[in-house]
Amino acid sequence: MGEDIRANVTIGASVIPVINKLQDILATVGGELSKISLPQVVVVGSQSSGKSSVLEALVGRDFLPRGCDICTRRPLVLMLENRARTPEDDGREWGEFRHLPGRRFHDFSKIRKEIQAETEKEAGFNKGVSDKHIRLKISSPNVLNMTLVDLPGITKVPVGDQPSDIEARIRRMIMSHITQENCIILAVSPANSDLATSDALQIAKEADPTGSRTIGVITKLDIMDRGTNACNFLLGKVVPLRLGYVGVVNRSQEDINKERGIQEALAYEEQFFRDHPVYNGLSDRCGIPQLAKKLNQILEQHIRTALPSLKAELNSYMALVARDLKVYGEVVQSEAEQGMMLLNIIKRYCEDFSAMVDGKGQEILTSQLYGGARIHYIFQSIFVKTLEDIDPCEDLTGEDIQIAIQNATGPRSAIFGPEVPFEVLVRRQISQLLDPCLQCLQFVYDELIKMSRTCESTDLQRFPFLQKHLKEVAGKFLRDAVRPAERMIENLIEMEMGYINSSHPQFISGSKAVELAMHQIKSSQENKDVERVPTTEKGQKSWTGRGRSVVNSVPNHGNHSHSNNDRPKSAGSSSSARTWGIPSIFGSKASSDESQLDKSPGETPHDVQRTPATVQLMEPPSILRPPEITENETVEMVATKILLQSYFDVVRKNIEDLVPKAIMHFLVNPAKTSLHNTFIQKLYRQDLFEVLLQEQDEVAAKRKRAREMFLVLQQTVQTIDEVESDMVSQSENASSTVDINTGLPRILEISSGSTQLPMVYISTVT
Repeated sequence: MGEDIRANVTIGASVIPVINKLQDILATVGGELSKISLPQVVVVGSQSSGKSSVLEALVGRDFLPRGCDICTRRPLVLMLENRARTPEDDGREWGEFRHLPGRRFHDFSKIRKEIQAETEKEAGFNKGVSDKHIRLKISSPNVLNMTLVDLPGITKVPVGDQPSDIEARIRRMIMSHITQENCIILAVSPANSDLATSDALQIAKEADPTGSRTIGVITKLDIMDRGTNACNFLLGKVVPLRLGYVGVVNRSQEDINKERGIQEALAYEEQFFRDHPVYNGLSDRCGIPQLAKKLNQILEQHIRTALPSLKAELNSYMALVARDLKVYGEVVQSEAEQGMMLLNIIKRYCEDFSAMVDGKGQEILTSQLYGGARIHYIFQSIFVKTLEDIDPCEDLTGEDIQIAIQNATGPRSAIFGPEVPFEVLVRRQISQLLDPCLQCLQFVYDELIKMSRTCESTDLQRFPFLQKHLKEVAGKFLRDAVRPAERMIENLIEMEMGYINSSHPQFISGSKAVELAMHQIKSSQENKDVERVPTTEKGQKSWTGRGRSVVNSVPNHGNHSHSNNDRPKSAGSSSSARTWGIPSIFGSKASSDESQLDKSPGETPHDVQRTPATVQLMEPPSILRPPEITENETVEMVATKILLQSYFDVVRKNIEDLVPKAIMHFLVNPAKTSLHNTFIQKLYRQDLFEVLLQEQDEVAAKRKRAREMFLVLQQTVQTIDEVESDMVSQSENASSTVDINTGLPRILEISSGSTQLPMVYISTVT
């Protein structure tokens, strides 16, 4: 068998050792790189199918655990290394486990014991299983370079301490391998069972419905019932497979118990097929050597097809690893290098921050507003829009304005509209602008804080202490910059409240306000007259009396005189009493008393006081409300509202313009121009270099693994390039014909310097 193997070394001799090393690295790193899909052969077979014998025959050594129950309870990754013979090499075969680096096992029975010990360590002493791999490397001049993965077989009924879903677990483990497009399935079925219902063929059909990447292996041909044979299956007449079938003869349990060697078993197999009347005509489809040759042929063709996509996938992952290496950076030792690195990190941080504010970053988002665009949105779509929606007279009723006007005149009636109530009211409304202005400042501050935390260069991510100090210094800088901006905003509001510029060109004049007020009142009164429809004469007289009382009360309220000469002598003289509110309080009795007073015009107030009191004055309540509003007061009230609205619009425009400018001047612009100097003052100190540039142990370990992985990926890609070049030259020089029986091209033997098989996966179905 050793000569046959050496004579059939195929492609992969240079690439497989690199792939094996890559697998070792991926086993510890995992993540996205573990998803690399390599060309592989998965051997599926039941426990009684003779899978272990086939595997050991391909390896050429007896080293796997044996038994009547499930033996493979952990995936065994077996990496075979073809070691060229040299004068210094004694040619001894040895094995080395990954979990025992540097310890070589020359006794293969000890390898079996170590596999059993590791299995029991992880999966228990009963029949439990585990998905954690055991990695074993075997170096020998008598093996092909390849990787074999022996997976646990499917079991129908849980035994021992196996969980109830053991079948589903193992099935998922196998299907995760054979469903990959780069996988070739080797379905092993025993000849002494119903081949049409083989578990191996059924599970292979689930993953490969067309049978385009499945090879059938029929074992135990020597123990079939007398008079029967598997010729139709070997010829593909029962269950057709595109890649065909191969029949083999395994060692029996008696042979294993008697320690019958593999070479002796291979000789017995060769003699059996040569002497059999049916199988001697199918020599190209029978025997372990033919299986190895067929497997090599198929893998060669498969790798030819898979190499371009594998190379592209490796290049893609190599770019990812290179990006990680850039993040991890290089190790710096001297203070000069540390200082230079610190300066570069601070410089890039400030440049990225300024670019983010100005919208000049290398990456421009299209999904949402980002950086300085958010600040502009706060200014225009939040701050300005909110101020535009403010109505200065919304919380001012007509009664409020009337009270303010009367309180401003004191015990007298104003001849002209008073300015004091207007200024008091407009100041109160202007003061309401302070809160939204400060809120706008807080919003911009929050955005700058977010930008300072997201603006991190790749170098900064590897130094958590520097990252923390940069955030602290930037946060304190921005908080300190908020204070002058806040004072400036408060000063702007106080300036507007401190001086009411009634001469502002955009402010409406008092006379214009009165004119507009009278026009509004007139329009409103006309609308009311149109809608007012008196129903009875009494109602009409009553309305006329009330209107006359209001009109007559205007001079009496505004300029009431205590001399009798100022009183009207007409019938309207009764309005004097109405001005004091007597009719509304006492009704008709007050009218009769009024008539009596009119009949005695010569009586003095002294005489009236000595008479029995007929009219009592009500004591004023603790809270006084203004009497019924007069026409003049209505004009003053409406005009005051117009003036308030006009001047508030002037102030609003000023605030909408000046507050964003103040925030930009005192907060945003200093963050762009002065933050770098602040970092230098606070952080660029030699006594802080080592602390700030201290890496976590995890980062150093990741850098080491990433560097190793990058070198392996780079070497793998280079090797694939060489393999592709060799295959091109070989295809030009070699002549091949199509094998009628297998449908595969006959490939000329390739020298040992060529490439070799990638991976072989082996599993069982119980």
